[in-house]
Amino acid sequence: MTDAPAAPRGVYAALPCPLTADFDVDAAPLAALAARLAAAAGVSGFLLNGHAGENAVLPLEAQLRVVGIVRAAAPGAYLVAGVNAESALVAAAHAAGLEAAGADALMVFPPNGWALYVEREMALAHHRAVIEATTAPIMLYQASISAGRMAHGPDTLAALCALPRVVGVKEGSWEVAAYEANRRLVKATRPQVAVYGSGDEHLLTSFVIGSEGSLVSLAAVAPEPVATLFAAVERGDLDAARAAHERIYPLARAIYREPPGGRANARLKTCLALQGHFPSDRMAPPTPETPAQERAALRAALVHAGALDA
Repeated sequence: MTDAPAAPRGVYAALPCPLTADFDVDAAPLAALAARLAAAAGVSGFLLNGHAGENAVLPLEAQLRVVGIVRAAAPGAYLVAGVNAESALVAAAHAAGLEAAGADALMVFPPNGWALYVEREMALAHHRAVIEATTAPIMLYQASISAGRMAHGPDTLAALCALPRVVGVKEGSWEVAAYEANRRLVKATRPQVAVYGSGDEHLLTSFVIGSEGSLVSLAAVAPEPVATLFAAVERGDLDAARAAHERIYPLARAIYREPPGGRANARLKTCLALQGHFPSDRMAPPTPETPAQERAALRAALVHAGALDA
């Protein structure tokens, strides 16, 4: 078994991608946001081209540009690039391109088609194809319990953790009991593999159970309280951790919990637009933009989190 260097502990901001009127990458606000977040205390790096970065709908050329822009804007940051493709051959080619563009590590997302059907050997073959096409450390994505078969079963997750160069898991089950069960499984299978909490609404619980950090889009709009929460749990200061959680919980609910949940990525862009970091909250088609009636709730939650002036 070949191991890669361990990924840094801490908070990684999963970045949304600002888009121009013709749906190209808007480079200037993306670079400015990356530079600002990289300078924030407690931010270890970024997840690029994740679900919050609309990886399922942005063409590869745009995803490569995202990596290049952020690498230039934040040269010292640790960059994890998402790989999301239905075909293992396409995933391998995308991964090689993203690594060449400047990614430090690659996160392999389960193809959306796996929600209906996947076998253990299919999952292994898909990840092996990416591993064989690249040299970078590999991270896994554990999908939500509501995502059908995209959520790896215990046998599959254990087998994926045993693959060469796997260094971390973004644990996105979005359910505390599943998070703990999967963390215990990963650590029993391969203790050096990091497990990053990714349920933005229950980061406090995940961190207390045990975590090497998080890769979350909430950190792109409210980096300070998310980083404060992780640091407080790390030093055993639960009062400070609860205080940070109280700041971010209403924002997490407003973005991720309010129905329909599929609007979360649009809401993230709306938050960044309200903060003045993005010129608009434009989404790649066919995803709709945030309805007007939700903006007031997002604004109030940002103010409560200390991420926007009243």
